[in-house]
Amino acid sequence: MVGIVGYGAYVPKYRIKSEVIAKVWGEDPDRIKNGLGVYEKAVASNDEDAATLAVEAAKIAIQRAGISPKKLGALYVGSESHPYAVKPTATIVAEAIGATPELTAADLEFACKAGTAGIQMCMGLVGSGMMDYGMAIGTDTSQGRPGDALEYSTGCGAAAYIIGKDAESLAIIEDTYSYSTDTPDFWRRNGADYPSHGGRFTGPPGYFKHVKAATLGLLKKMGTKVEDYDYFVFHQPNGKFPRAVAKMLGVQPEKMEEGLLTPYIGNTYSGSSPLGLANVLDVAKAGDRIFVTSFGSGAGSDAFSIRVTDNIRNRERGKPASYFIGQKEYLDYATYAKYRRKFKGM
Repeated sequence: MVGIVGYGAYVPKYRIKSEVIAKVWGEDPDRIKNGLGVYEKAVASNDEDAATLAVEAAKIAIQRAGISPKKLGALYVGSESHPYAVKPTATIVAEAIGATPELTAADLEFACKAGTAGIQMCMGLVGSGMMDYGMAIGTDTSQGRPGDALEYSTGCGAAAYIIGKDAESLAIIEDTYSYSTDTPDFWRRNGADYPSHGGRFTGPPGYFKHVKAATLGLLKKMGTKVEDYDYFVFHQPNGKFPRAVAKMLGVQPEKMEEGLLTPYIGNTYSGSSPLGLANVLDVAKAGDRIFVTSFGSGAGSDAFSIRVTDNIRNRERGKPASYFIGQKEYLDYATYAKYRRKFKGM
């Protein structure tokens, strides 16, 4: 078996409240907040991007694992906001943390589940004996067209996971299961600044179908049930969908709270469920079991069953996710628009 040897999370300090955005577009702020369940979101500064966010999370993961970055055999970066169309983010991150040159590195893209896909790839490489450690990162500075519903919900952040052998792991990954189809619920063509969403495909055919199928598939595969788990983390495109799918699956609301971050930092896309898991690992006890299901539009879900070990005490080596979530500096809309480069004529 393999598991999580180290992990790290990072969220920029800047925030913008949903009501500030709503005021600019003449929307009812209460309707927006109640409709999406997002109160404020994290905003990357003008000198931050998916690569810099990934570097910050990766450094904490290395620190928490207590290993040399030279021991990494693979580094994968999942994102839908890679800084370059042609040039890997993964090599930038690997160089910045001192992991080059003896490793394989690649960028991944599957909407919001590219980070968890990287975890599965590292599980296979480590489990097969090809390498001792692999790092998977989910990172995004999410895009939202001005005035669109996505502008209220798209945040930014990153989470990095080092996968290694079970004896060293803070948490064992007991098993994983994936469910994927060609569902056109969300997309962004090459060269487009902002994504589009497919309306009626977003909810039941997209998010709910895949998250439920992956979750139920893994429970059946393992012979476990909802009651066997202490925490649940579902992908969170907004504050409403994860609570709704939890209710459909019979998950108690209190098992969701630690991993539900979107209401306070927005949807961090590839960083969404990995960041939620990081926040859970920051408070979980040895013996606790965690269920995680990601979702990526287009569409697919990866589900994981995770058991926390006595090595969880090593989490004290790195700053918790709550440290960065709690660091806040609020922006007005003009500064936010400048940081996110929404003035396309400049």
